[in-house]
Amino acid sequence: MRGRLAVLTAAVAGACGPGADSSSRPLTGDAALLVAGAADLRPAFEEIARLFTAQTGDEVIFDFGSSGQLAQRIIEGAPVDVYASANVSFVDEVLASGIGDPATVATYAFGRITIWSAAEAWGGWTGLDDLVADRGIQFLAIANPEHAPYGLAARQALEAVGSWETIRPKLVFGENISDTQRLAHTGNADAGIVALSLAIAVGDRGAWVLVDQALHEPLEQVLVVITDHLVRAEAATAFAAFVNSPEGREVMVRYGFVLPGEQAGSD
Repeated sequence: MRGRLAVLTAAVAGACGPGADSSSRPLTGDAALLVAGAADLRPAFEEIARLFTAQTGDEVIFDFGSSGQLAQRIIEGAPVDVYASANVSFVDEVLASGIGDPATVATYAFGRITIWSAAEAWGGWTGLDDLVADRGIQFLAIANPEHAPYGLAARQALEAVGSWETIRPKLVFGENISDTQRLAHTGNADAGIVALSLAIAVGDRGAWVLVDQALHEPLEQVLVVITDHLVRAEAATAFAAFVNSPEGREVMVRYGFVLPGEQAGSD
Protein backbone atom coordinates (compact mmCIF):
# COMPACT_ATOMS: atom_id res chain seq x y z
CA MET A 1 0.00 0.00 0.00
CA ARG A 2 2.77 2.44 0.90
CA GLY A 3 4.18 2.32 -2.61
CA ARG A 4 0.87 3.05 -4.22
CA LEU A 5 0.15 5.90 -1.84
CA ALA A 6 3.59 7.34 -2.54
CA VAL A 7 2.83 7.35 -6.26
CA LEU A 8 -0.48 9.06 -5.61
CA THR A 9 1.16 11.61 -3.35
CA ALA A 10 3.66 12.50 -6.06
CA ALA A 11 0.89 12.79 -8.63
CA VAL A 12 -1.19 15.06 -6.42
CA ALA A 13 1.85 17.19 -5.58
CA GLY A 14 2.67 17.54 -9.26
CA ALA A 15 -0.89 18.49 -10.17
CA CYS A 16 -1.41 20.90 -7.31
CA GLY A 17 2.04 22.38 -6.67
CA PRO A 18 3.16 25.93 -7.21
CA GLY A 19 1.94 27.33 -10.49
CA ALA A 20 -0.69 24.66 -11.09
CA ASP A 21 -4.24 25.78 -11.75
CA SER A 22 -5.83 23.21 -9.44
CA SER A 23 -9.18 24.99 -9.45
CA SER A 24 -9.97 23.66 -12.93
CA ARG A 25 -8.05 20.39 -12.94
CA PRO A 26 -10.33 17.31 -13.17
CA LEU A 27 -9.69 14.39 -10.85
CA THR A 28 -8.76 11.84 -13.50
CA GLY A 29 -5.84 9.54 -14.18
CA ASP A 30 -3.08 9.75 -11.58
CA ALA A 31 -5.08 12.31 -9.62
CA ALA A 32 -8.04 9.96 -9.07
CA LEU A 33 -9.97 10.23 -5.84
CA LEU A 34 -8.56 7.82 -3.24
CA VAL A 35 -11.04 6.17 -0.89
CA ALA A 36 -9.80 4.07 2.02
CA GLY A 37 -12.61 1.65 2.70
CA ALA A 38 -13.41 -1.23 5.01
CA ALA A 39 -12.97 -4.56 3.23
CA ASP A 40 -16.69 -5.43 3.41
CA LEU A 41 -17.36 -2.51 1.06
CA ARG A 42 -15.43 -3.76 -1.96
CA PRO A 43 -18.31 -5.17 -4.09
CA ALA A 44 -20.73 -2.34 -3.29
CA PHE A 45 -18.28 0.56 -3.45
CA GLU A 46 -16.67 -0.59 -6.70
CA GLU A 47 -20.12 -0.56 -8.29
CA ILE A 48 -20.97 2.81 -6.75
CA ALA A 49 -17.67 4.22 -8.03
CA ARG A 50 -18.50 3.19 -11.60
CA LEU A 51 -21.84 4.99 -11.36
CA PHE A 52 -20.18 8.05 -9.81
CA THR A 53 -17.51 8.23 -12.50
CA ALA A 54 -20.11 7.88 -15.24
CA GLN A 55 -21.99 10.87 -13.83
CA THR A 56 -19.10 13.15 -12.82
CA GLY A 57 -16.07 12.07 -14.83
CA ASP A 58 -14.08 11.80 -11.59
CA GLU A 59 -12.24 8.51 -11.24
CA VAL A 60 -12.10 6.68 -7.93
CA ILE A 61 -9.51 4.20 -6.69
CA PHE A 62 -9.68 2.23 -3.46
CA ASP A 63 -7.51 0.95 -0.69
CA PHE A 64 -9.56 -1.75 1.06
CA GLY A 65 -8.53 -3.21 4.40
CA SER A 66 -9.47 -3.47 8.06
CA SER A 67 -10.94 -0.26 9.44
CA GLY A 68 -8.43 -0.06 12.29
CA GLN A 69 -5.38 -0.49 10.09
CA LEU A 70 -6.68 2.06 7.60
CA ALA A 71 -7.34 4.54 10.42
CA GLN A 72 -3.77 4.12 11.68
CA ARG A 73 -2.33 4.76 8.23
CA ILE A 74 -4.44 7.90 7.87
CA ILE A 75 -3.31 9.14 11.29
CA GLU A 76 0.29 8.51 10.19
CA GLY A 77 -0.24 10.70 7.12
CA ALA A 78 -1.47 8.49 4.29
CA PRO A 79 -2.87 10.84 1.59
CA VAL A 80 -6.49 9.67 1.58
CA ASP A 81 -9.46 11.68 0.31
CA VAL A 82 -12.32 9.73 1.92
CA TYR A 83 -12.26 7.23 4.78
CA ALA A 84 -15.19 4.80 4.98
CA SER A 85 -15.01 2.74 8.15
CA ALA A 86 -17.00 -0.32 9.18
CA ASN A 87 -17.72 1.32 12.51
CA VAL A 88 -17.90 4.77 14.01
CA SER A 89 -15.14 4.37 16.60
CA PHE A 90 -12.26 4.43 14.12
CA VAL A 91 -13.63 7.57 12.46
CA ASP A 92 -13.72 9.12 15.93
CA GLU A 93 -10.04 8.18 16.41
CA VAL A 94 -9.07 9.81 13.11
CA LEU A 95 -10.95 12.99 13.97
CA ALA A 96 -9.44 13.04 17.47
CA SER A 97 -6.00 13.11 15.84
CA GLY A 98 -6.93 16.36 14.11
CA ILE A 99 -7.45 14.80 10.67
CA GLY A 100 -10.65 14.97 8.64
CA ASP A 101 -13.59 17.31 8.38
CA PRO A 102 -16.11 16.66 11.21
CA ALA A 103 -18.84 18.40 9.19
CA THR A 104 -18.71 15.59 6.61
CA VAL A 105 -19.16 12.66 9.00
CA ALA A 106 -22.11 10.53 7.88
CA THR A 107 -23.48 7.11 8.68
CA TYR A 108 -24.02 5.36 5.36
CA ALA A 109 -25.04 1.82 6.41
CA PHE A 110 -25.28 -0.81 9.10
CA GLY A 111 -23.56 -4.11 8.39
CA ARG A 112 -24.60 -7.71 9.10
CA ILE A 113 -22.54 -10.80 9.86
CA THR A 114 -23.12 -14.32 8.59
CA ILE A 115 -21.81 -17.81 9.11
CA TRP A 116 -20.31 -18.62 5.71
CA SER A 117 -18.52 -21.47 4.00
CA ALA A 118 -17.74 -22.60 0.49
CA ALA A 119 -20.84 -24.27 -0.95
CA GLU A 120 -19.31 -27.74 -0.94
CA ALA A 121 -18.31 -27.41 2.73
CA TRP A 122 -21.63 -26.11 4.06
CA GLY A 123 -22.63 -27.92 7.25
CA GLY A 124 -26.28 -26.92 7.40
CA TRP A 125 -25.74 -24.72 10.44
CA THR A 126 -28.71 -22.66 11.58
CA GLY A 127 -26.83 -20.48 14.06
CA LEU A 128 -23.78 -20.09 16.25
CA ASP A 129 -24.82 -22.86 18.65
CA ASP A 130 -24.95 -25.35 15.78
CA LEU A 131 -21.62 -24.15 14.49
CA VAL A 132 -19.79 -24.42 17.80
CA ALA A 133 -21.32 -27.84 18.57
CA ASP A 134 -20.24 -29.28 15.20
CA ARG A 135 -17.37 -31.67 15.93
CA GLY A 136 -16.35 -31.43 12.29
CA ILE A 137 -15.25 -27.83 12.75
CA GLN A 138 -11.49 -27.81 13.22
CA PHE A 139 -10.92 -24.18 12.30
CA LEU A 140 -13.26 -21.19 12.28
CA ALA A 141 -12.14 -17.94 10.64
CA ILE A 142 -13.01 -14.52 11.97
CA ALA A 143 -11.43 -11.15 11.27
CA ASN A 144 -8.96 -9.94 13.88
CA PRO A 145 -11.13 -8.28 16.55
CA GLU A 146 -8.31 -5.90 17.47
CA HIS A 147 -8.69 -3.82 14.33
CA ALA A 148 -11.55 -5.29 12.25
CA PRO A 149 -15.10 -4.30 13.30
CA TYR A 150 -16.62 -7.41 11.74
CA GLY A 151 -14.22 -9.53 13.77
CA LEU A 152 -15.21 -7.68 16.92
CA ALA A 153 -18.88 -8.29 16.09
CA ALA A 154 -18.12 -12.01 15.62
CA ARG A 155 -16.41 -12.14 19.01
CA GLN A 156 -19.28 -10.30 20.69
CA ALA A 157 -21.81 -12.70 19.16
CA LEU A 158 -19.84 -15.76 20.24
CA GLU A 159 -19.52 -14.31 23.74
CA ALA A 160 -23.24 -13.57 23.83
CA VAL A 161 -24.11 -17.24 23.23
CA GLY A 162 -21.47 -18.36 25.72
CA SER A 163 -19.25 -20.01 23.10
CA TRP A 164 -16.19 -17.76 22.88
CA GLU A 165 -13.97 -19.78 25.18
CA THR A 166 -15.16 -23.07 23.65
CA ILE A 167 -14.37 -22.05 20.07
CA ARG A 168 -11.29 -19.94 20.81
CA PRO A 169 -8.73 -22.77 20.29
CA LYS A 170 -10.17 -23.32 16.81
CA LEU A 171 -10.07 -19.71 15.67
CA VAL A 172 -7.93 -18.44 12.81
CA PHE A 173 -7.80 -14.69 12.24
CA GLY A 174 -8.02 -12.86 8.94
CA GLU A 175 -6.36 -9.48 8.59
CA ASN A 176 -9.69 -8.10 7.43
CA ILE A 177 -13.11 -9.50 6.59
CA SER A 178 -12.20 -10.22 2.96
CA ASP A 179 -9.15 -12.19 4.10
CA THR A 180 -11.40 -14.05 6.54
CA GLN A 181 -13.66 -15.18 3.70
CA ARG A 182 -10.59 -16.24 1.74
CA LEU A 183 -9.50 -18.50 4.61
CA ALA A 184 -12.86 -20.27 4.56
CA HIS A 185 -13.06 -20.40 0.77
CA THR A 186 -9.62 -22.00 0.37
CA GLY A 187 -10.17 -24.62 3.06
CA ASN A 188 -7.78 -23.07 5.56
CA ALA A 189 -10.85 -22.85 7.78
CA ASP A 190 -14.00 -24.96 7.74
CA ALA A 191 -16.22 -21.89 7.96
CA GLY A 192 -16.00 -18.21 8.70
CA ILE A 193 -18.04 -15.42 10.21
CA VAL A 194 -18.03 -12.85 7.42
CA ALA A 195 -19.86 -9.77 6.16
CA LEU A 196 -23.21 -10.34 4.49
CA SER A 197 -22.05 -8.12 1.62
CA LEU A 198 -19.24 -10.54 0.80
CA ALA A 199 -21.49 -13.57 1.14
CA ILE A 200 -23.89 -12.04 -1.37
CA ALA A 201 -21.07 -11.02 -3.70
CA VAL A 202 -19.81 -14.59 -4.24
CA GLY A 203 -23.30 -15.96 -4.84
CA ASP A 204 -23.73 -19.71 -5.14
CA ARG A 205 -20.02 -20.35 -4.63
CA GLY A 206 -20.81 -20.14 -0.93
CA ALA A 207 -23.62 -20.77 1.53
CA TRP A 208 -24.53 -18.68 4.55
CA VAL A 209 -26.94 -17.96 7.37
CA LEU A 210 -27.37 -14.63 9.15
CA VAL A 211 -26.20 -14.18 12.72
CA ASP A 212 -28.79 -12.50 14.95
CA GLN A 213 -27.79 -8.84 15.07
CA ALA A 214 -29.03 -8.58 18.66
CA LEU A 215 -25.94 -10.63 19.66
CA HIS A 216 -23.47 -7.85 18.87
CA GLU A 217 -23.17 -4.09 18.93
CA PRO A 218 -24.45 -2.39 15.76
CA LEU A 219 -21.97 -2.25 12.90
CA GLU A 220 -22.61 1.44 12.26
CA GLN A 221 -20.56 2.23 9.16
CA VAL A 222 -19.43 5.83 8.94
CA LEU A 223 -17.45 7.88 6.44
CA VAL A 224 -15.61 11.18 6.59
CA VAL A 225 -13.80 13.42 4.11
CA ILE A 226 -10.09 13.45 4.95
CA THR A 227 -8.40 15.71 2.40
CA ASP A 228 -8.23 19.44 3.03
CA HIS A 229 -7.22 20.25 -0.55
CA LEU A 230 -10.00 22.47 -1.92
CA VAL A 231 -10.64 20.73 -5.24
CA ARG A 232 -10.11 17.22 -3.92
CA ALA A 233 -12.35 17.93 -0.92
CA GLU A 234 -15.11 19.06 -3.27
CA ALA A 235 -14.88 15.80 -5.25
CA ALA A 236 -14.56 13.77 -2.04
CA THR A 237 -17.67 15.39 -0.59
CA ALA A 238 -19.53 14.66 -3.82
CA PHE A 239 -18.55 10.97 -3.63
CA ALA A 240 -19.58 10.77 0.03
CA ALA A 241 -22.95 12.29 -0.86
CA PHE A 242 -23.32 9.87 -3.78
CA VAL A 243 -22.97 6.89 -1.43
CA ASN A 244 -26.05 8.15 0.41
CA SER A 245 -27.89 9.13 -2.77
CA PRO A 246 -30.79 7.04 -4.14
CA GLU A 247 -28.37 5.38 -6.62
CA GLY A 248 -25.83 4.61 -3.92
CA ARG A 249 -28.39 3.38 -1.42
CA GLU A 250 -29.90 1.01 -3.98
CA VAL A 251 -26.50 -0.62 -4.43
CA MET A 252 -25.89 -0.83 -0.70
CA VAL A 253 -29.23 -2.53 -0.10
CA ARG A 254 -28.54 -5.03 -2.86
CA TYR A 255 -25.40 -6.13 -1.02
CA GLY A 256 -27.29 -6.63 2.23
CA PHE A 257 -26.52 -3.41 4.06
CA VAL A 258 -29.19 -1.89 6.27
CA LEU A 259 -29.71 1.81 5.57
CA PRO A 260 -29.57 4.43 8.32
CA GLY A 261 -32.96 4.72 10.00
CA GLU A 262 -34.05 1.29 8.79
CA GLN A 263 -32.33 -0.91 11.38
CA ALA A 264 -34.54 -3.74 12.56
CA GLY A 265 -34.57 -5.58 15.86
CA SER A 266 -33.36 -9.12 16.39
CA ASP A 267 -33.91 -11.71 13.67
